[in-house]
Amino acid sequence: MNTYFDLFQLPAQFVLDSNVLVQHYRTLAEACHPDKFAAADAFAQKQAMMMTATINEAYRVLNDPLNRAAYLLQQAGIDADAPEHTHYPPEFLMQQMAWREALAEAGAEKDEAALMDLSAEIGAAQNDLLNELTTAFTKNDLNQAADWVRQGRFLHKLQQEIQAALP
Repeated sequence: MNTYFDLFQLPAQFVLDSNVLVQHYRTLAEACHPDKFAAADAFAQKQAMMMTATINEAYRVLNDPLNRAAYLLQQAGIDADAPEHTHYPPEFLMQQMAWREALAEAGAEKDEAALMDLSAEIGAAQNDLLNELTTAFTKNDLNQAADWVRQGRFLHKLQQEIQAALP
């Protein structure tokens, strides 16, 4: 196995058929399940456990669009999540500040409706971002794709904070 894509016998590309991914995951997970190696020697059991862990991690990465994008970029030598990347478009930063203020207000007031509205707004922004990410990969604009991944990480974190603030 060279990459997670190779492991799942999928093309190394951003857009994947999630049904095929799940099908390949189930096939691999079943073939390597540690229970199948219960009567085997300790080495075979350890190999099955390690392979199962690898399959689960590969599925976790490939099943999530942002993680899949970051993985593809990593394969191309670009670390989208490297801490030195701190430049963001001013519009994005201003929008982040506005959303954070709205989250703080709604959270302090325990305003479930406002939190749900904010979650929906950020969900729409996440969908737009995934479309932009798809376009960047289609055009092989990997630097732009890395920028979208970084922005997507912010949106994902904000969405988690909203979910944590919900009663």
